[in-house]
Order: sequence, then C-alpha cells, then structure tokens
Amino acid sequence: MDQLSYGAFSADLHQRQAGTRSPMQVSIEVTRRCPLACLHCYNNLPMGDMDARRREMSKEEHFQLLDELAEMGTFWLLYTGGEVFARKDFLEIYTYAKKKGFLITLFTNGTIITEEIADYLAEWPPFAIEITLYGRTRETYEALTAVPGSYDRCLRGIRLLQERGLPLKLKTVATSVNKHEVLAMKHFAEEELGVEFKTDGQINPRIDCSQSPLAVRLAPEEVVALDLHSPKEVSEYRRLAKRDAENPPNLAENESVYFCGGGMNSFAINAYGEMGICVISQQETFSIRGVEVKQVWDGYLQELRTRKRTRITKCIECRIQSLCGMCPANGELENGDRESPVSFLCNVAHLRAAVIGAEIPAHGDCEFCVGGSEHEALLESARRIASKEIDVESWAGPQQVLPILNNPSVGVGACGSCGH
Repeated sequence: MDQLSYGAFSADLHQRQAGTRSPMQVSIEVTRRCPLACLHCYNNLPMGDMDARRREMSKEEHFQLLDELAEMGTFWLLYTGGEVFARKDFLEIYTYAKKKGFLITLFTNGTIITEEIADYLAEWPPFAIEITLYGRTRETYEALTAVPGSYDRCLRGIRLLQERGLPLKLKTVATSVNKHEVLAMKHFAEEELGVEFKTDGQINPRIDCSQSPLAVRLAPEEVVALDLHSPKEVSEYRRLAKRDAENPPNLAENESVYFCGGGMNSFAINAYGEMGICVISQQETFSIRGVEVKQVWDGYLQELRTRKRTRITKCIECRIQSLCGMCPANGELENGDRESPVSFLCNVAHLRAAVIGAEIPAHGDCEFCVGGSEHEALLESARRIASKEIDVESWAGPQQVLPILNNPSVGVGACGSCGH
C-alpha cells in the first residue's frame, strides 16, 4: 500500500467520500526526450524526436495547468521526464510554479546542467533535486546509458549543484550492468558528498509495451540480497512485516482495482497533456487540453480510481504486502492487466519475508507459498542469501551488455492493450 498505514488509507478514503478530496501532490512529466539512452528506462525518447516535441504541452498550457492546480489546493509538484532540462523553456515553467508557491522536487540525470542553470536554481531553489547515478566508474555508467561522455557530464552537474548548496539527493537503479558498483555509489554519495542515497531494484517494461528493460533486471535473490545488506533495511522490513501481521489484509478491505495512493490525493500529467493515476500507468489516461483539470480529476479519474475489481487474486488476502512493490500499474506494464499479480514482485516479497523470518499465511493459489511450485526454490534462494553465498560485497566486474538491448523495440507485445 505504498508504505501508507491502513489507518492513513482509511482516513484518506473517508475524506474523499466526504467530498473534500483534493490532489495534494501532482507529478508532471514535461518531456519524454532525454540525452541518454538508458537500457532500463521505461519512457526515454531521443532528443531529436520532433514528433514527440510537437506533441508536448506548450509553455502556456503548463502555466494554465499551474493556475488550476493552485486553485485546487495542490501544494507539492514533482517535475520529471525524460530529462526536464531537455526543454529549453523548462526554467520558465519552473519559475512560474515557484511564484505560485508550490513545493517542487526535480528529477534529473544532471548531464545537461550548466553553470547558468545551477546559478538560476540557487536563486530559485527547489525543495529537492534528485539525480540518478548509473555507475561509479565511467565504464559502467556509460554501459548503462549508452552515451559516451555522459559520466563526466553527470559528475559535473552534481558538482555544480553541490557548490551552490542546493538540496541534492542521489539515487540509482540497480541492474545487472551496475550492481557491482552500488556500494561504491552509496559511499560516494554519503561519505564523499554527504548527501542522501537511495537504491531501487524495481525495473518496469517500457510504456510503449517493450519488455527490453527487463533484460537488465536483477534476479529476485539479488534484489533481496541488496535490500537486506543494510541492518537498517532489515529492521525496517521487519517492522513492516509485523505491522502487516497485526492488521487485516489491506486489499480485503478495498474493492477497488487501484489500492495505491494514485488518484486519491495525487495524479500525474504526462508530456502530452493527459491525466493518469501515476507516471507509469498509461493504459488509461484523459486529456486535460481544453478541459478544466478539476473536471477531469472529479470525473474521469474519480471513476477510474473507484472502479471495482473484477476478480479475486492471491493478492487480496496477502499479509506481506508492505514487502511487495506490486501495484496495478505494475500489472498493466508487465502483464497487460492491472488486476494480474506480477510474479517477479511476488517472488521478491516472499523471499524478503523468508530471509527476515516473517510468517507468510496462506493466501490463495500462490506458487511461492508452502506447497507451491516455486516454494522449494524460494527457500534455496533464502538460504543462499542468509549464508552469504549471494553476497553484495563480493559482486565484481561489469556484466556483458548485448548490443540488441539498445533497441527499445525488443520484446514488444507483452502488454497487448497498450495504445502507445
């Protein structure tokens, strides 16, 4: 449930039903164009994609959107891409948002941040800037981004922001290409730069239906070994598992397809002026061009958010949901069906529970539970992690990257209902 407690979820649901629902947070994708060609990315397009550029919301449309969001009571914005600074007018859009009083987080890869941009952000500082670091060495970083020179440009962007005291955070997406440098990236961020660092092993298929990013996704036991390398993370997962065990199954109390926070107190606008539940859910979106944002929020998105599920799955009675990253958007991207459990995420959740010793009550026809077809393999993976046979600190050497992975059309067809 996106790390929300059951109590918070219930309170938010009650508020919505009482008619006081308003979007507190909005994610705005300003472009899908990006100077990098990352193998794992779900939505990057070439900088020179003129069709994509023509379809993007204009600066004036962004201003109108911000006016309406301010009237609706929104106070937190996330600007994301693609690469936000790929738009030459982004700082104009950003400044308009700042003058409206929004708290703003920027997601960027940092590679096209210049002294002028850094100086401007120092004058108009955001609440936070998050830069994704793809490797600690040039070889690994550029094996994942597929762009020579991008590593040095990223480090330059980091340095420019650091020099100006801007609120910087670093993060990485752990893949088979860069897994051996995750700990080095963490050390670089926390010890050398003194900034917060986050790691995420979740990789989604592309929103154009290609499954190509999954070719660099870590194996479930690698994801869990990385997660649980830190004593702090082990403690947090145990806390979450204990909380889940002490409360009713979250989804059993909710009949809606969507059980996340999307559409409850937040939504996303994509680069082409379409509103959706979140940035990765693109199967069903609604244009805001020529329509009041509030009208779409209260109408089409409300109907989508409250749509009832059509069947019972093993997720409904699951008691380890806080150990799982499953959401309807994941099902949509990976299976073409937002009600369909994602086997990879289920595997990871059960493996986390097994490693930390959390009880997993039976919850339907689950292949990873006792008696299931994958249960013995799961126990073997848990043993390998606990015995340090799978040891994050022993990972070494970049993985071979096949040239075919650079072609985003590889694997198209898994999400047959995708309209992109």
